Amino acid sequence: MNITKLEQMYEVLRGADKKRLVAVWANDSHTISAVSQAIDLGIVDGILVGDESEIEKVCNVEKIDKSKFRIIHVKSDNEAGAEAVKLIVKGEGDILMKGLLSTDKYMRAILNKEAGLLAPKAVLSHVTVIENAHYHKLLVVGDVAIIPEPDLKQKIAIANYLIITAKALGIETPKVSCVSASEQVIPSVQSSVDACILSKMGDRGQIKGAIIDGPLSLDASIDMKSAQTKGIGGEVAGNADCLLFPNLDAGNIFYKMNSKMSTAEMAAFVAGAKVPCVLSSRGDTTKTKLNSIALCAMLALAK
Repeated sequence: MNITKLEQMYEVLRGADKKRLVAVWANDSHTISAVSQAIDLGIVDGILVGDESEIEKVCNVEKIDKSKFRIIHVKSDNEAGAEAVKLIVKGEGDILMKGLLSTDKYMRAILNKEAGLLAPKAVLSHVTVIENAHYHKLLVVGDVAIIPEPDLKQKIAIANYLIITAKALGIETPKVSCVSASEQVIPSVQSSVDACILSKMGDRGQIKGAIIDGPLSLDASIDMKSAQTKGIGGEVAGNADCLLFPNLDAGNIFYKMNSKMSTAEMAAFVAGAKVPCVLSSRGDTTKTKLNSIALCAMLALAK
């Protein structure tokens, strides 16, 4: 099924084997409510790692039946991170989710060299799926949150994560745009040079499973009239499934513009770990958290 709306993920997941989600330091109402809704929708089973008394208080206030969760009591956020990762490593969880602990502690647990979830030489990145009413399909974009200035090796990893995500959403051959300031090849602009290399790597099968083009400006990537006016042909121009941004500034601004000025629906996760990891922003709605859980379940299902 080619998914064109985020809500269609729930239809697919209801008929699939449920994945096990492990929420880290799950002491807050936003995390518990999102996991509770995901359980009620039949898309995951939930494990809450946190302070059991705090979890019980939240459940009482929110009128959530705590028996729907497996609760593992720990005394601190650091202990929660270590215990949650241990559950994943032991094969007792398929998805990791950040709760009330800080992002740096969450990432530290994932990156722990002795007991973490990162394979040697793996690149950790952030993938977002955006449903904007002004675009005719979903957009899979990265990186908007983790890598400030990705080099070519990191961009290759990001491209592969975007492709894997698009395929999990039913897009058989994703169209990937390597975004730069201009569709013209400008040797003095590194993003333009990197885009040329990535595009040629796609042509030669060094990056598999997608059609890759670049450099392409943002308007030429997602607006067919702009692409036609500029005389840009090819299968990607004006019809991209994926946007690979040149740096964190460009990606994050695009993400924030969509979330705050276009009221777009979002789903996001951290890619590159042994399992998909939900990394919620403080400004994310419960709906975004729920969409992100569903997206991670789709990726876990596709493995």
